[in-house]
Formats: sequence, C-alpha cells, structure tokens
Amino acid sequence: MQNSPQDYCSMERANTSLARTKSEQLAETVEAAFKSPMNSDGASEGGSGGTLSGKSSKRLTTAASPGRATSGGNKSTHIRKSRSAQMKFELDDVNSGAALSRASSASLGFSFSFTGFNMPPDEIADSMPFSDDDIPEDLEAGMRKQKFQTDPSLPIYLKFRDVTYKVIIKGMTSTEEKDILNGISGSVDPGEVLALMGPSGSGKTTLLNLLGGRLNQPPVGGSITYNDRPYSKFLKSRIGFVTQDDILFPHLTVKETLTYAALLRLPKTLTKQQKQRRAMDVIYELGLERCQDTVIGGSFVRGVSGGERKRVCIGNEIIINPSILFLDEPTSGLDSTTALKTVQLLQDMAEGGKTVVTTIHQPSSRLFHKFDKLILLGKGSLLYFGKSSAAMPYFSSIGCNPLIAMNPAEFLLDLANGNVNDVSVPSELEDKVQIGNSDAGKRNGKPSPAVVHEYLVEAYETRVAVKEKKKLMVPIPLDEEVKAKVSSLKRQWGASWWQQYTILFRRGIKERRHDYFSWLRITQVLSTAIILGLLWWNSDTDSLKGLQDQAGLLFFIAVFWGFFPVFTAIFTFPQERAMLSKERAADMYRLSAYFLARTTSDLPLDLILPVLFLLVVYFMAGLRMSAASFFLTMLTVFLSIVAAQGLGLAIGATLMDLKRATTLASVTVMTFMLAGGYFVKIRTT
Repeated sequence: MQNSPQDYCSMERANTSLARTKSEQLAETVEAAFKSPMNSDGASEGGSGGTLSGKSSKRLTTAASPGRATSGGNKSTHIRKSRSAQMKFELDDVNSGAALSRASSASLGFSFSFTGFNMPPDEIADSMPFSDDDIPEDLEAGMRKQKFQTDPSLPIYLKFRDVTYKVIIKGMTSTEEKDILNGISGSVDPGEVLALMGPSGSGKTTLLNLLGGRLNQPPVGGSITYNDRPYSKFLKSRIGFVTQDDILFPHLTVKETLTYAALLRLPKTLTKQQKQRRAMDVIYELGLERCQDTVIGGSFVRGVSGGERKRVCIGNEIIINPSILFLDEPTSGLDSTTALKTVQLLQDMAEGGKTVVTTIHQPSSRLFHKFDKLILLGKGSLLYFGKSSAAMPYFSSIGCNPLIAMNPAEFLLDLANGNVNDVSVPSELEDKVQIGNSDAGKRNGKPSPAVVHEYLVEAYETRVAVKEKKKLMVPIPLDEEVKAKVSSLKRQWGASWWQQYTILFRRGIKERRHDYFSWLRITQVLSTAIILGLLWWNSDTDSLKGLQDQAGLLFFIAVFWGFFPVFTAIFTFPQERAMLSKERAADMYRLSAYFLARTTSDLPLDLILPVLFLLVVYFMAGLRMSAASFFLTMLTVFLSIVAAQGLGLAIGATLMDLKRATTLASVTVMTFMLAGGYFVKIRTT
C-alpha cells in the first residue's frame, strides 16, 4: 500500500516526538519481552528475532517492534548492531531520513544505535532471527570469538574525598612543594566505568595510582575507601592495574605470557590444569586466539600488533577476575576502531559487576558516551564529577557552550586548558574580567586560561561539590561481613615458594635463551675461540717457554670470561626493573623466589657457550690431555662466570644507570686483573 504525500508530511512532523519517546518505548518493550510468553514459532508478531549479549549473557529470541503502538506504517528500518547488545528490531514507523539517537536502559544494561534508512531488498535476510553461530567477529584477530563472560567477584565500592598530593622538589639551595592534586572527590560503584579526563599534566595518572594503592607516601591527603574500609594488602589480589606502558617480555608468546600469569596469580585452590584453562578462556574472550603462538615483540623483535599487545596487558590483570580494574590510558596509540573495541571490553566487564576506573586523554565522541561517570581535571583541580551524559548540560548551565559542532571530549579538554575559542563566554566571567581589568585578564579579547580555570573551579565548588560530597557520606548497600573482607592484612599468594621458583625458573630460561643463543653471541664466542686456537696452535708443554705461553692463554681465557658476563649482567636488572616493579606491586611472587630463579636460570645458559669455547681452544692449543685437567679448567671458567655475573648484577642493581655502571665495572675488573698475579714476575736467585 502506497502512502500519500499527506501521510509523509504527517510522519515527518511526528519524527521529532518519535525520537524523544523511542528510548522509553524500547526499554519497556525489551523488559516486557523477558516477561511475556513466546509464540510457538519463536518470533513475535511482525518482529524479527534478536540475539542479546550483555552482562547477564542471556539470549533474547523474540522482541516486539518498539514503534508499533504509535502508528501503522510498514516501513522497515535497518538497525546497526552495537557490540554490548546485538539485537534486531523491525521498526515499522520510522520513515526514510529519520534517525533515532542512542538509547540506553540502566536496569538492563543495553545499548542500541539506530539509523533511519530503508532496508534494501538484498538485506532482508539480515532481519531473520539470529542463530547461535551469529557471534560478533573480531576484525583485528580475524577469528570469531565468544562474548566476554565474567565470573562473580567481590563487589567493591570506591570512594575518595578531598584527595590531595604534593611532591617535594629539591633544588641546590632550597626545597619546594608542588601541588599535584587539590581536593579531588568522587566515587564509582560496581557496574560502572569511571573516566579520568584532562590535559597532560593535570594529575590523571597520579590520581589513578593513588586510587589503585600504588602511591602511599606521606604527602597524600584526604580519604580513599574500598567498601568504606581503608586500603589493605588483601586488596592486591582483588585489584587489576594496567599501566600505560606495555610492560611484557618480548620473547614470550601470548599464550605463555598469560599462562605464567595464571600460574602465579590464581589461587592455590585451583589445579595447574584449571589455571591453564583459565588462561585459554581469557585468550578467547579477548580475541587473541589467532596470535596466541606469536611472540609479544618489542623494539628490536617483531611481534603482535599494538592493539593485541594492549589486550594482552589487560588479560594479565583480568585473569584473576579482579573486583576493581584500573587502566592508565588504555587507548593510547590505537586507531579509533581498536580503541572502541578496547573500551567496549571495559564496558562488558563493568556490566558483569566489576568496578572500572580508567584515564583517557582525548576520546572520540563514540568512546565518550560509553563512560558512566566522568572526572574532569585541570591543573590538579576538580572541574567536574558526575555522569558523563550530564557533563554538557552542566557546562551549559554555567554559560559555557560550544559555538560550533564538536566532540564533547574536545570541548571539555579545551575548557580544562582554559581555551575558550569557539566557546561562549559566560557573562559572569566577562564581568569579572572587566572589573578586575584588563589587559592581564584578557588575551586577544578572550579571558586568559588562568581566569577561566579559576572560574570553572569556583563554579563546581559552589554548584555541585557540596551535593556530591553529601552522597559520599551515604553508607554503601553491603553487609558488614562483606565490608570486612577487604580489611584482611594477610597477603594471598597464588603459589607456594617452590612453585613460584620453578615457574620463574622456566620463564627465565624461555625468555633469555634468545639472547644467549643469538647468532651474534655464538659467532663472537666461536670466532674468538678459533683465533686463540690458531695463535696457540699445538703449543709446547715440555719447555718452560711453552708453559709461559700457555699461562698467557689461560690469562686471556680468565679475562674473557670475566669481562663478558659482567657487562651482560649489568644490563639485566635495569631492563627488568619495570617488570619486577609491576609484578611485585601485584604480589605475584616473593622477592627471594625471583632472585634465586633469576640467578639459577642463567647457569645452564652460561655453561653451554663456555663448553663450546673450551672444546675449540683446549684441543687446538694442545693443553694437557687428561680428563681431570679438562674438567678442572671447565670448573674454573664456570666459577669465574658465576662470580662475574654476580658482580654485574650487583653493580647494575645498585647504580641503575648504564653509563656509570659500565664505568665502575671496567675499573673493578681492571683492578682484579692487575691484582691477579699474571703480571708479577717471580725472581729467582
């Protein structure tokens, strides 16, 4: 049946009201679909089936058309599927050109995106009910993966009030205190994603480290509570913290990285097979199955892509099923599509009952609307805290409106920087500038950044801060027994000391074997051995002169295997310091287990190249041909390597500066050479 021009006009006039009411109708329809019985054919009247993937992981097979109660049109609309809730509806009332804005239901955790164009005939098949095989495809991984599933965890309500932090800058003659954070207050509940946004240097990372328990020095002020309890060591096993830098071992594969993390961090009550199965589950949940056998890579090693590396870092933390997850700029360096998938992953985890806090530098408009709460920082001060959807109305209420269409995040960052270009200046700010005069308060006809910053801080303190602080005083809806669980002072190790040692031993061998057996190092050792063998070819062992020549050879062997391990070990600890700090902050293992495993895992690797070296030199030079002499020589070289390696580790760990460490090691080894006795001639009378 063809619609008349009058019908089209009336439908055009109804589009505005339809866009306003479609969100509420959609939420009511979906909720009714869960409660109402299904038809025998598995589909509702006139509506297409859908698949729902969300925090409850329930599958919805029937949904009524949300616009059927308003008019009787039969135009179909193509509806985009969002990742958090993939559902297809047949909208009979939406005409060509109409657009429905994003609607969300807080009670159901759904997120829909609509575009109002007519469905072409060749896409009618898309309106058929989904099957179990219609799982979203991971474009970057190139494989189909299951929807992210989350296990129940201890709910943690995070509150922070009047948080301050200062750093002491020591100069040549005086010390100065610099304020990093000035009275930051806020909260985030399970099921929510809190975004910390602000320009560079505004204190985002510092605030995130404070909330995650990574900074607890005396300059910290205010209160930070988890379920109305202060921070305790027990929370280390409940908190996941993803740093901005991707700190991973470059020579381990994705599967090995997550497996070792599972073996070290998961509780002792799980068996080894269960821990390995959990690692594989995380790989499939993050869409890393295609690259699970690919090395991570680094500056000089080719490996996985940036998005895959970031997901591995997230997998290292979510493998323990944390109650609260902190992330420091997880979208840095990623393209818009990969960044959207990363934030969608965080939203899926939050919908499973977890608390997510992340810093974000400059998100796209799509990312901005996925955050539940927002904290806007500027020069360490709080400019806004509340729902992200209410940020633009708030700044509009204080007279700051964008004069051109722009990304909300871009608009907020401009305000945080004090940039009011393309922004309407409120009359109160204009009056303040004119009263205070002048040229100091204005720049190019606009208020200066300092004046804008002061106005925004004052506006938040007078309009919002008092009300938000009162909300923080309300007790959280948990029993006292649940609250008391976060107050335990006992650490929870995921493995015994011996298990930690064996796991770290195996991981150390797998990681460093690539460095020890690189072609460069093998060529260096063998070429040196061949040169020495040719210079001392079949030296005479019967005469005194021949013995003196062999003494020079033995001296060079001792020097070579004294210098070589020292300068190799010097670079070890500075390079692994970031990894050690990260894993120790999460209580993955004891420091004693790491040190012993780090030392002993090098011994088998240190022994192979010296054996090859001596097999070439010993027989080419014609040294004493007896098994006892050969093995005593081998033992002497091996002990020299152990001593040199210990010296190198000590110097590198003490100075933590490669230039100074190299200088000190050279002087130390040279002193040992001079005092070794090879240059002292024995005088006979």
